[in-house]
Amino acid sequence: MKRRENILLSLKGEYRWLLAIGSLFLIWRLGLFIVAAIAPVFISQFGDRFPYWQERLVASQLPQFVWSFANFDGVHYLGIAKDGYAYQFTQAFFPLYPILIRLFSQISSFNLIISGLIISNVSFFAGTVIFYKLVAEKFDSSIAFWSITFLLTFPTSFYFGSVYTEGLFFLLTVSAFYLMGNNKIITASALAGLTSATKFVGIFLVPALLVSTKLKSIWPLLIGPLGILAYMLYLYLAFDNPFYFLTSQQVFGQERETNTIVLLPQVVYRYLKILLTTSGLPAINAAFELTMTILALAALIFIRKKIPISWLIFSLAAVLVPTLTGTLASMPRYILIAFPIYIALATLGDWKLKTMIALFFIIILFISTILFTRGYWVA
Repeated sequence: MKRRENILLSLKGEYRWLLAIGSLFLIWRLGLFIVAAIAPVFISQFGDRFPYWQERLVASQLPQFVWSFANFDGVHYLGIAKDGYAYQFTQAFFPLYPILIRLFSQISSFNLIISGLIISNVSFFAGTVIFYKLVAEKFDSSIAFWSITFLLTFPTSFYFGSVYTEGLFFLLTVSAFYLMGNNKIITASALAGLTSATKFVGIFLVPALLVSTKLKSIWPLLIGPLGILAYMLYLYLAFDNPFYFLTSQQVFGQERETNTIVLLPQVVYRYLKILLTTSGLPAINAAFELTMTILALAALIFIRKKIPISWLIFSLAAVLVPTLTGTLASMPRYILIAFPIYIALATLGDWKLKTMIALFFIIILFISTILFTRGYWVA
């Protein structure tokens, strides 16, 4: 009996980090729901800036603080999960996530919104666990814990728990790097294939994993692109356009250039002009997008010598490639998957400074969550 108690105590001590992460995650998730529930106190008028919100969200008869986490792009994922790519230009959204929503809904009998939220939140929690282990192996438990703290408090982290691909994509990405670090090349390559069926930037896991193997294995090259290649084949067969996911981007009102490449200095110049010539919410959005982009790049430059080159390659591609479309729209969301950003913040030496940054992030997260759940564009 005594030996059994000693084993249990040992296990509890070994997995205290898991309990700590679970507690932080629950506080984060419940906190976001609470913010969404009280958001009408701060903004009484729903923004109504996107289509299908009444028939796909309000008609679900779920509480507003639940369905509001499927705003904007979420309604398109729900539409694809329900009807496939029957709606024009929804081909901009990759298929794995809505396929999982549909399958889970059919198996569980939950409606599509609840199914999407469960998939996103379970995936994200699993991703935080893998992320902790990934960072702890490279650095230490303190850096890993602070990385989780900055991940959860990041100003747009609510997207991880919304009906968006970010939670699933984060899990697949950090898992692929964790497996590669433990020499599980084929499995990591298979996860890369799934990421490329989830978001376009998933394809950048391929060169990152190739560098990880020092070009000794071609499995990442053979398996990694299969997700996006399968989707392109489907688009060719169904719509006679394998690049429909790219050409349909212009329809969603973010002024993206899909026929030419716009370099980052040009984009920054555009945003400086916006800040000098506009006011109100457009100026605030532009300032937020520009600031988050600069923060991401500065963090990656700061941490570049302390992390594997594969992490840096993927993260730089994930941050820089969207800017080539001539806009920084959605960048506060796109940079979420560049996970070395959180590690960079965690390596700042002074715990007081880190605490102040985390508290500042929480304030911005509070504001951005209110705006998003009340139907106003954040990212």
